[in-house]
Amino acid sequence: MSRKHPIIAITGSSGAGTSTVKDAFEHMFRREGTKVAVVEGDSYHRYNRVDMKKAMAEAEAKGNRNFSHFGADANLFQELAELFRTYGETGRGRRRFYIHNADEAVRFKEQGVAAGEFTEWEELPSDTDLMFYEGLHGAVVTKDVNVAQHADLRIGVVPVINLEWIQKIHRDTKMRGYSEAAVMDTILRRMHDYVHYIVPQFKSTDINFQRVPVVDTSDPIIARDIPTADESLVVIRFRNPDRFRVDFPFLLQMLNGSWMSRRNTMVVPGGKMGLATELILTPILRRMMDDRRTLMGG
Repeated sequence: MSRKHPIIAITGSSGAGTSTVKDAFEHMFRREGTKVAVVEGDSYHRYNRVDMKKAMAEAEAKGNRNFSHFGADANLFQELAELFRTYGETGRGRRRFYIHNADEAVRFKEQGVAAGEFTEWEELPSDTDLMFYEGLHGAVVTKDVNVAQHADLRIGVVPVINLEWIQKIHRDTKMRGYSEAAVMDTILRRMHDYVHYIVPQFKSTDINFQRVPVVDTSDPIIARDIPTADESLVVIRFRNPDRFRVDFPFLLQMLNGSWMSRRNTMVVPGGKMGLATELILTPILRRMMDDRRTLMGG
């Protein structure tokens, strides 16, 4: 961890809904005038879309039905850990982007990069205040790699698993054009890596946001709609509230309808998740930036 060059990492599975927390941070960065180096987790996958399909076919031919984007073999964990370490020490590092679709490809047309491919590696912007990671493995720890140790603030976005499946099925079928059967095959294939690489991260995250629907999601495969924010609650768990000086009385007063379910856990109406995120994280971000300015002599 680094007080001069802090790192914030948002970690969540595919379809978990990390975009809500990411959007809240973007609002805070803009409002606070924070200069940010953004790193997308997908850019540290090992294979582009075509090569990933080949790698999956080769793994399956060898009897491995669990090869997935969640696991170590399909990702550049060493390179990700090195980026975190280097940025924490120097405020510098290298990144690239993964192009998800044709619209994103337009942004990098001068590089001739198509959907499903990576851009060239590039240096992070100089003179940034912090690095912001959003992806699958911001707090991953294996026998060879420890990414989590380098992050100053680790946030997990972890909906209950049936809701996570519903969100992924709807996103991948309606927005990415996959069949329902293909999406379910992906969910089942990566379950081993989900259990061994994704879930263990949430024991070391500092704050977890878990959306819990209050409507029936017992069969996520046939769910017609994603439960709305108003049909959900958000459970927010703080691993060490004292470290971040969490002001629970203030939060409970500002977030109408919220309550404490445990000493370190509050429950918020789903429609207030964005507001809750900003109320909780803005003071933390300000303290991180004040600390940095003091150490940098600013």
